[in-house]
Amino acid sequence: MSQPGRVDRQPAYILHAQPYRETSLLLEVLTRDHGRFSLVARSARRPRSDLRGVLLPFQPLTLSWFGKNELRTLHGADWDGGVRALSGQQLVCGFYLNELMMKLTARDDPEPRAFAVYDRAVRELAGAAPQAAALRRYELKLAQVLGYAPALDKDRHGDLIEPARYYICRDAAPPEPDTQAGAALSERAARLSGEALLAIHADDFSDPAVRGQARLLSRVWLWALLGDEPLASRQLLQAIQSLSD
Repeated sequence: MSQPGRVDRQPAYILHAQPYRETSLLLEVLTRDHGRFSLVARSARRPRSDLRGVLLPFQPLTLSWFGKNELRTLHGADWDGGVRALSGQQLVCGFYLNELMMKLTARDDPEPRAFAVYDRAVRELAGAAPQAAALRRYELKLAQVLGYAPALDKDRHGDLIEPARYYICRDAAPPEPDTQAGAALSERAARLSGEALLAIHADDFSDPAVRGQARLLSRVWLWALLGDEPLASRQLLQAIQSLSD
């Protein structure tokens, strides 16, 4: 007899893990087709458990589980390899990916595009891509695929973005043409060039100037989505970056 709610070999990542009862782990997982939810990995903390070397953060996994309640039970886990372990500042960036994902997604709300955005960010952090590019792409693309933010090829009036113009971005609304060039803006708005907006829309973060403007945009969007609620991992990352500077 098959187990109720059984799912086999689903691509997944572990966002958070903590001890559960005497020998188990409580996992917060992000899956491709089933969204984010909690799993119990029974006996995973026993010295001889086959799961001890598999249930690692920032590693692509395939998970199997059963159960239909809020807390499901892990049935099997396999490492899907190919990603170097994060360390140092990369690891702090990884914590930021996880915290933002948990803040912006609802449980049991499948969004394969959000999984793809996360998967790409982890692989970029583990590789040779600039960390700033990986983080800006993750912040902005995640907000867009979750439906919180607009595409950046058109302004609020539906007109195509012009590379030579400047635009004001407020909240998570479409850009609006800047009709008061040089006017002071609040901390909850940003002035971006049309050229930068089109580069971000085209997923091109190769130019440091574009990455700098993308950081302004992500700050505005994240404030609109999270308000004044601080992100612990982001504060830590900013502290490390200020020391490096």
